[in-house]
Amino acid sequence: MHAILSASAGQEQLLIELLISHAKIPILIGELISAEVWKHKVFPVLCRLEDFHPSSTFPIYVVLHHEASIINLLETVFYHKEICESAEDSILDLIDYCHRKLTLLVARSASRQAATQQELHPEELAGLLSMQELQKQAEVMEFEISLKALSVLRFITDQVGSLPLSALTRMLNTHNLPCLLVELVEHCPWSCREAGKFKKFENGTWHVVPPEDQLKMTKLDGQVWLALLNLLLSPECQHKYHFDGFNKSQLLKLRAFLTDVLLDQLPNLVEMQRFLSHLAVTEPAPPKKDLVLEQACGDFFHLSCCSLLSLVTFSFSQVRPCRSCAPEEQPSTHSTVTPSLLETVCKERADCCPSSTAGMSVGSGRQCQRWGPHPRCYPSLHLCLWACVAPACAKDRQGEPAGGTRIGSILPSKQ
Repeated sequence: MHAILSASAGQEQLLIELLISHAKIPILIGELISAEVWKHKVFPVLCRLEDFHPSSTFPIYVVLHHEASIINLLETVFYHKEICESAEDSILDLIDYCHRKLTLLVARSASRQAATQQELHPEELAGLLSMQELQKQAEVMEFEISLKALSVLRFITDQVGSLPLSALTRMLNTHNLPCLLVELVEHCPWSCREAGKFKKFENGTWHVVPPEDQLKMTKLDGQVWLALLNLLLSPECQHKYHFDGFNKSQLLKLRAFLTDVLLDQLPNLVEMQRFLSHLAVTEPAPPKKDLVLEQACGDFFHLSCCSLLSLVTFSFSQVRPCRSCAPEEQPSTHSTVTPSLLETVCKERADCCPSSTAGMSVGSGRQCQRWGPHPRCYPSLHLCLWACVAPACAKDRQGEPAGGTRIGSILPSKQ
């Protein structure tokens, strides 16, 4: 909040110096990816539990909002070149994150999914009593997070000259971001026509645009055009990008949107118009096939490779603190959301029951000794965990002593 207020007032941002001196940008990017994986891997498991009815969904909402808070902070500080350079190798994870969000944004607009969703006001957040309402709030936040990721990506493209060697290759060749940005220009997910009225999303809300302002460029439109300008006209990108038949046909679609009204609002696009006119009548030489050593991303790859067993186990550990109990027994947010919780769960020993799942039912006694009957367990989650543990235990018990097996031996090891 301090960074946003300082940026709005044009004051010196002391937070930026702290983030750089204490090397906090890679940590923030890691937290951002962890929150994303939790939302797409663990949160759906909690929503599918029929007998999970917590008295307060606020701890789960805090985890969902954690991703929005971090991307909002990164959008504020990534305007500065020093912040982009301090990200170091973690900038690759952030580029992949932005690509995933923009791909989701394009997919929603291409499928004509309803863009204007019902917003939940702050006074309504206190009344979130069901997981269904929390899912609706997560969908609204997902759209806003994707728009924030667009701004972060544009700030990254401003610093193409100071990015790591693998970052430029990742944006142009691996993800083909120029063509993805063309899709955003074509579909424009932040504008729609509803009930005969033209609406645009700006400053965190949908509002009706009068006819005389419908051709006015918004901030989101400007972010897309500036990102395209950086990726297509910079010498570093032109030497690396392959203008083959498909990429060339996609980029030439932009000529239909470069109208006189748009050029008057953003005169820098005149250079892009000239570039596209030249591209239409020439065949650029393909990039040189040099030896490229591309660095692999670590955080998202490691977290996304977790098996179903680890996800269900982690969901089980998340359900217990959010169980239905008296308000005074509700745990604090810090005790509910622990970054090292997954590592702890994966290292715990599990003494499992016989391998057969036939006839298994809640309260039957044929349950895992580690995750056995508990007065506050949730049967549906317990059955889901049992279905994952039992086949692995049956396979591993053939070569193990009677002491049981380890959950860590079933999960993918951390390299």
